[in-house]
Amino acid sequence: MSRHKRLILPAVPLHIIQRGNNRGPCFTGTADYLVYLTLLRKYAAEAACHIHAYVLMTNHVHLLLSTGSRTGPSDLMRRLGQHYVQYFNRRHGRSGTLWEGRFRSCLVDTEQYLLVCQRYIELNPVRARMVKTPEAYPWSSYRANALGADDPLVTPHVVYASLGAHDVDRRAAYRHLFLEDLTEQLLAEIRHASNSSRPLGPASFLDEVTHASGRPPVQRRLGRPRTGEKQLS
Repeated sequence: MSRHKRLILPAVPLHIIQRGNNRGPCFTGTADYLVYLTLLRKYAAEAACHIHAYVLMTNHVHLLLSTGSRTGPSDLMRRLGQHYVQYFNRRHGRSGTLWEGRFRSCLVDTEQYLLVCQRYIELNPVRARMVKTPEAYPWSSYRANALGADDPLVTPHVVYASLGAHDVDRRAAYRHLFLEDLTEQLLAEIRHASNSSRPLGPASFLDEVTHASGRPPVQRRLGRPRTGEKQLS
């Protein structure tokens, strides 16, 4: 059976998840995280991809990006994956695959869901009970987006920029969003969209995607994963 063609539209944000093979570790120490971020910055620039949010977990990665190229995200993840695996295998004396097949992705509605998706990504370590607050986790974009920390990898989206007239206002407004927990319904919507490659957004957004792409988005029921599918964090 041929695999489903990935749905990517220029300028529409894309939420990407890539997991370690058999949920094994992708990062084992500070050097691994730093090398991955260096490679991510290099190949994102070469693929004309703008990273708005990210988190590097022990055994998987979340990215939120946008691009003007239909092939940009795939080019980025292919080159990033290849070069990071070469580094990781050489450093840790291993061989073979590191990643669990293709990366997963879903288009994200800009108006209603972009900042929701950013919060979902940056709160991942908190939901995993690795830290109590997002700023305590060093391998995410939260410190850049919320606290103004220098992070050359992060490019603010225009929706983020609209939170205030000045940097200090935008950061304060962004931090304020984190005072309210993401609802179980929102968590379920994001996980379902990511797991099924279905666009994340209201019905009007799905209609826009269908019109722009010329094909309907993947449709799968919302609920517990089917046999063989894995719940995404």
